[in-house]
Amino acid sequence: MPDAALLFDLDGTLLNSDPIHIAVFREMMEPRGITIDEAFYARHVHGRLNVDFFAEFLPDEPDPQALSEAKEAAFRDRLPRPYPAMPGAAALVNRARDRGWGLAVVTNAMRPNAEAMLSAIGLDDAFETIVIGEECARGKPDPLPYRTAMDALGVAPNRCVAFEDSPAGLRAARRSGAYTVGIRSSLPDARLHEAGAHISITDFTDTALESILDRLTGVPAP
Repeated sequence: MPDAALLFDLDGTLLNSDPIHIAVFREMMEPRGITIDEAFYARHVHGRLNVDFFAEFLPDEPDPQALSEAKEAAFRDRLPRPYPAMPGAAALVNRARDRGWGLAVVTNAMRPNAEAMLSAIGLDDAFETIVIGEECARGKPDPLPYRTAMDALGVAPNRCVAFEDSPAGLRAARRSGAYTVGIRSSLPDARLHEAGAHISITDFTDTALESILDRLTGVPAP
């Protein structure tokens, strides 16, 4: 059983997929009278379960789950294969494997999307645990998905580092007890800290990553 673990969000963390999501949401919502731009996406969509978004903004639609499935099918159709992973992601995953650390993806994306994204970035065999928010009783921002991953890996919260890019995900990770790292793929450092990040990095090549990993190896940070 691993004595430490790295837990990763997917969209915006292991790959920068937000531009594809924004384009799909824009095409779905504009005929319904709602304009989606980057600011709207960041405030109302980013990191949430689709069904929660559709229920809030399209309350007269009878089936938010069907809307979610249609939206995610359109995303999968647009996702190029291969697609670049976040810089440094593959190297970090390999490093964690070499150390015997647990690895998990914790995402509000539906399972077919998670599988498609991991395949597109070449990490489909990297994670022994994939926790899907909509398959839990509560998705992010509730901490349950992260606690589910911790339980599956058998690793205590204080031995986990979670990487997230959205306010909902950061709140979930922080409340789970993991050391929470914000990825500055779409939000600045101040917004990430406000949402719960202990620290933020540009991507997985950031020099600050070493001091973060030192928390798990027992080596004091300089």
